[in-house]
Amino acid sequence: MSSCERRIQFKGSSSSLQPIVSPWHFNPPSTPHFGGLWESGVRVVKVNLKRVIGTTTLNFEEFATLLAQVESCVNSRPLSPSSSNPEDLTALTAGHFLIGAPLNSLPEPDLTDTKLSRLSRWQLCEQLSQHFWKRWHTEYLLQLQQRHKWNSSSENLKEGTLVLLKDERLPPTQWKLGRILQVHPGHDGLVRVVTIKTSTGEFKRPIVKLCPLPFEQPVSITKNDS
Repeated sequence: MSSCERRIQFKGSSSSLQPIVSPWHFNPPSTPHFGGLWESGVRVVKVNLKRVIGTTTLNFEEFATLLAQVESCVNSRPLSPSSSNPEDLTALTAGHFLIGAPLNSLPEPDLTDTKLSRLSRWQLCEQLSQHFWKRWHTEYLLQLQQRHKWNSSSENLKEGTLVLLKDERLPPTQWKLGRILQVHPGHDGLVRVVTIKTSTGEFKRPIVKLCPLPFEQPVSITKNDS
């Protein structure tokens, strides 16, 4: 089921695709607040892009390049586990729905601390993209934590949940994923530490360093799986 704004192109797409896809539901006209979740995401992108560019002057090609890099960053975010297999540590992203595969970027040197006078125009675009990634990446993970933490007073992370690990050193479009193997409740019954499995091994981590996916679905973990 898809929800979107009531626009002419969306209405036409709905009529054409209705026989082969799930039904679409449209918001009433002039009600952007009905789409609070995605409107909030749009606002975060706009605010951080404006902060990053600041007074920098870009020509059309440079601005288009920066927008493409920003688009890649945003659409690389993990949305939900790609399967119910506990050994599968991959997640579906917006890129899967756009091109059928995750969005990746070529490795580039870290230019965030390089002086502007030493940068070529291409390096300037890359630096702006890296600044955007650091700002947006941090704010997005914080949003995920707050949304999960305060939506229920008794909510605890569960075994089998695929989570994001906070890591400020990750380059653009790269995310670190792990699956919770075991939870360690405190004396009050609240989970503050978990054992997680990543592609590089098993670790204990505090939950403040973990973020649940927007559409999470815990799977059953057996001793053989772990």
